[in-house]
Amino acid sequence: MADILPTYRPDPCQNTVIGIPFGHRQSLAQVLRSYSQLVKPKIIALLLMTTAGAMWMAGNTDPFKFGVTLLGGGMAAAAANIINMVYDADIDRMMERTRHRPLPSGRIRARHALMLAGILAVMSFGVLACFTNWLAAGLAMAGILVYVGVYTHWLKRSSPQNIVIGGAAGAIPPLVGWAAATGKLSWAAWVMFAIVFLWTPPHFWALAILKQEDYARAGVPMLPVVAGERPTAAQILLYALLMVPVSLLLVYPLHVLGSFYLSVATLLGSLLIWKAVQLLQEPHNRQRAASLFTFANLYLLLLCGAMGLDRWSLTQALWEQALASLQGIYTSLVALASHPAEVGSL
Repeated sequence: MADILPTYRPDPCQNTVIGIPFGHRQSLAQVLRSYSQLVKPKIIALLLMTTAGAMWMAGNTDPFKFGVTLLGGGMAAAAANIINMVYDADIDRMMERTRHRPLPSGRIRARHALMLAGILAVMSFGVLACFTNWLAAGLAMAGILVYVGVYTHWLKRSSPQNIVIGGAAGAIPPLVGWAAATGKLSWAAWVMFAIVFLWTPPHFWALAILKQEDYARAGVPMLPVVAGERPTAAQILLYALLMVPVSLLLVYPLHVLGSFYLSVATLLGSLLIWKAVQLLQEPHNRQRAASLFTFANLYLLLLCGAMGLDRWSLTQALWEQALASLQGIYTSLVALASHPAEVGSL
């Protein structure tokens, strides 16, 4: 890694930081903002939602364990994101979407970023090992290794299937959550792993369609760059069709979640498939790709939220009452339809 780092060191004659020459002394607020951008907080929030969903589903009732698991998982994700940004700083400079990030713009040095990543990784392992269990701590470290070693170093610049295989890294946080809550991994944990694994290609390829010129300029073989938009849209639909039935396995045959989750997962999955079909009909339509990308994020957030709500006794009671009311209305309508003469006599 040491021989790579000089490549990422900005040229003070060429670099500016949002209009400020490189080397300009930054305020504390600017430094904190740069380090916040470095860890990719939006991605971390999405990953932690899957961790939380797994813990809710596993029946965790300990708020302290819940908090430290999210803290440890967040630090592990931040460490992985930082190392990824250090490694990719050269191609980030070539892409409009990423050239203003802290490393390519020169606001943060690569060596400082790597020091922070190392500290965060060690702290993550320590927090999870001390306050949850070794399995959760080991899985968090495995997530860093897969994201950095498999996706960032091996596949991202060499294969259009990079995000498919590398997506396994993003599917590890729910395993961490389940392991932290139960001390083991059950079939339900692996089903949630599969949900996130299958969700990743539709989510990321929709973004790749939007930014394919950037990826082409940087020489990154994302699927829309290599195969084109229509084959990519077809693959998005395929993964969506695979993911939706997998998400329902948590209801049957595993019986971990109930009818509330079933209803939400079916509705969200149907909407995701519909948006994927729309994109396949017009694969060059950037608005449809953007709509799919946005909804894919919302899909995962709401699906994990439904896992927690389904396990909440108040939700179950309210949902059962709602279903009973709907069944009563349906029965009344059927009875009225079966005896129209009686209705007329009234």
